[in-house]
Amino acid sequence: MAPTLDAKEVAKHNSPHSCWIILYNQVYDVTKYLPNHPGGSKIILQLAGRDATEEFDPAHPSGTLEESLPPEAKLGAIDPSTLPKPDEPSIEDTPDAAPTGSPSLDNLLNLDEIEEVATKQLSKKAWAYYYSGGDDLISKRLNSEAYRSILLRPRILIDCEKCDTSTTLLGYKVQLPVYISPAAMARLAHPAGEHGIAEACGKYGAMQLISNNASLSPEQIVKDAVPDQVFGWQLYAQIEKRKSEDMLARISRLSDKIKFVCLTLDAPVPGKREHDERSKNVSSNLPVTSAVQEASATKTDPSASLVSAGIGAQIFMGTSPKLTWKSTLPWLAKHTSMPIVLKGIQTHEDAYLASLHTPQVKGVILSNHGGRQADTAPPAIHTLMEIRTYCPEVFSKVEVWVDGGIRRGTDIVKALCLGARGVGIGRAALWGLGAGGPEGVERTLEILKAEIETCMRLLGAHTVDDLGPHCINTRAIEQQIYDGPAGLENPGLCIKSKL
Repeated sequence: MAPTLDAKEVAKHNSPHSCWIILYNQVYDVTKYLPNHPGGSKIILQLAGRDATEEFDPAHPSGTLEESLPPEAKLGAIDPSTLPKPDEPSIEDTPDAAPTGSPSLDNLLNLDEIEEVATKQLSKKAWAYYYSGGDDLISKRLNSEAYRSILLRPRILIDCEKCDTSTTLLGYKVQLPVYISPAAMARLAHPAGEHGIAEACGKYGAMQLISNNASLSPEQIVKDAVPDQVFGWQLYAQIEKRKSEDMLARISRLSDKIKFVCLTLDAPVPGKREHDERSKNVSSNLPVTSAVQEASATKTDPSASLVSAGIGAQIFMGTSPKLTWKSTLPWLAKHTSMPIVLKGIQTHEDAYLASLHTPQVKGVILSNHGGRQADTAPPAIHTLMEIRTYCPEVFSKVEVWVDGGIRRGTDIVKALCLGARGVGIGRAALWGLGAGGPEGVERTLEILKAEIETCMRLLGAHTVDDLGPHCINTRAIEQQIYDGPAGLENPGLCIKSKL
């Protein structure tokens, strides 16, 4: 029988040479695991000798401990009577104001109001991670503002009684041209996490892209999926390729629900996200321990700067910055037969190159990572217009999806008019989850569906296929679209992979 341990004894093991932590009332020796932690050793050392459950739980799927640690690392149960009494929550860990009774979800009429409620209910750390963008937030703001500059061209005397928002994505029928973009750490918003998002998607027939850094396992997320519900899996290719290869094999076993792999390419390194960095993520209310100071003094560790960094920087630890057209897609073909969607296209040249890699590549997502990476990168709607100008043949070769900055159903319709097949929402789903759990995500989709239908009816469009450039006026933003050389004469630095 495993022994019961005293918290004072656990507290002695707080160095890189002997590191114990408490998780779910059990004590673990994680000393040998320190060099292998994806977020860097210092994140663990900051919690050495302490109860780390509160920090660990919302950021890790169940089964993480069993997958990462050998059985002998579990030393025994903690004697709860020896644990120190919890301190009052720090200002970093509490919402702006304790909710005195949240408004009914039915009374929230748009996505801005849902975000406002979520902001009041989330911890400051969770809010900072979700809200943050790169540098001065210029791309984050422009993602939304660009849609405001596109005008609708409503038509009259057209029977608009019937309106069908259904479409297909990669050949799979969905009831909305809206998908949930891969957004990490959903359990920071609500315990239901990504499973709660899946519930809402099931009810509204929307597709969900599961984040590589989801806070639940893929099996947990899809387990209650309704028949014909469609999921995709986001992949951040790791420096240790075996980890990615193992995950691809695991996802292949879920191919009855997860239909494709979405390779994210716009984040080979983390962007500078100052709101997130200020939150300091893990244990911001704790002093820098001697264990962390010792590790910093004795060993070069790429996670050294991450003790004071945000969640975003930490989850990128281990992501490979060495992906290329020539090597990455052939590697991927060896380890999955699933269709590939390339996420993070920000120029017409890269969209064109992606279209040369069919049939492996079935789609592209025009995205600047929610404005969280290269600040002043173009919004997806600009890239969409670029493709229409320089290489419209891309639309006939691969499906083109967009994400970033969606606040209204009219934004979705405008993207569809310019050739997008699907339109993604990321933060909006997280705000919905934070405002009301799964029901909050349902309300988000309900609002968008109603706004899409209203817009389509006023444009005289009965189906998504009826939408086109004739439905909108883009003159106001055309001057902002790239107008340099096409650069397509020689796809050449990026030779087509031999698949």
